[in-house]
Amino acid sequence: MSLGRFDLNLLRSLDVLLVERNVTRAAARLHLSQPALSSQLKQLRTLFNDPLLVPSGPRGMLPTPRALALQESLRDYLAQLTALVVEQKGFDPAASSRIWRVSAADSAHSVVAPGLLRRLQASAPACRLALLPSSQQNLPELMSSNEIDLLLAPSTSMPESLKCRELYRESFVCVLRKGHPAAKKPLSLDQFCEMLHVLTSPSGGGFEGVVDEMLAHVGRRRRVMVSTPSFLLLPSLVEASDLVATVPRRVAQFWTNRVALLAPPLEIEGFSMQMGWHPRNHADPGLRWLREQVQSVVAETART
Repeated sequence: MSLGRFDLNLLRSLDVLLVERNVTRAAARLHLSQPALSSQLKQLRTLFNDPLLVPSGPRGMLPTPRALALQESLRDYLAQLTALVVEQKGFDPAASSRIWRVSAADSAHSVVAPGLLRRLQASAPACRLALLPSSQQNLPELMSSNEIDLLLAPSTSMPESLKCRELYRESFVCVLRKGHPAAKKPLSLDQFCEMLHVLTSPSGGGFEGVVDEMLAHVGRRRRVMVSTPSFLLLPSLVEASDLVATVPRRVAQFWTNRVALLAPPLEIEGFSMQMGWHPRNHADPGLRWLREQVQSVVAETART
């Protein structure tokens, strides 16, 4: 096939096909009919002299070794081509209708999302915001394929393949129901260990965390009665019981009208919350604007 007659849209279709590995789903993402995408796949097979994707199980497809070898360089090429066009146009938030996809645990979403939404409504009203969990096993691949624009995660969980920047330093605080007898004065370590605890386990079902590691260093233990996958359930659980939870301070500050906040009775090591993005998107004016909005939101939250 002559390059003079080559349709660059074929490469975009191949990229999506390699991600979805299903013609129907890929066609829906590309806003094409299934026959049209099948025709493009036929052209791609001719161009590369390779099947590229072969049937595998009910309605699924597997990439050939040739296709897998092409995938990373294909993404780089498409990103560079997009950046070349976008950089010339610049980014006008008021005229943009992009969908921003931000992955994070619900604790980070609760800190960033409300302020980010206000900024989008004020400066980019046609844009939309997709808040995604950070529990996916294939985060680096999702970032590489532009399925996720930003990842908010502790430094210990940030994939090494991403560029990143610190958003804030986080510490911990204990929360109890208002009127709890232990909320009248600072918690002692004995009180803390005798109380029943609720713990957030993002992966689900865990009963130990950083607090238990810190307690073990001083030869103490606590009893975790409830494990929940979401920080957002904690206020309701604490309000309705004598349970105590130890949570990130920035999250707990949203609950001050519902629960009492106390300092932990032992030193619990904080962490660095970071914002990560794929290196190939570093120069994208739109994503640069989005990163600036997130940083401004965090700065505003710190001031208030």
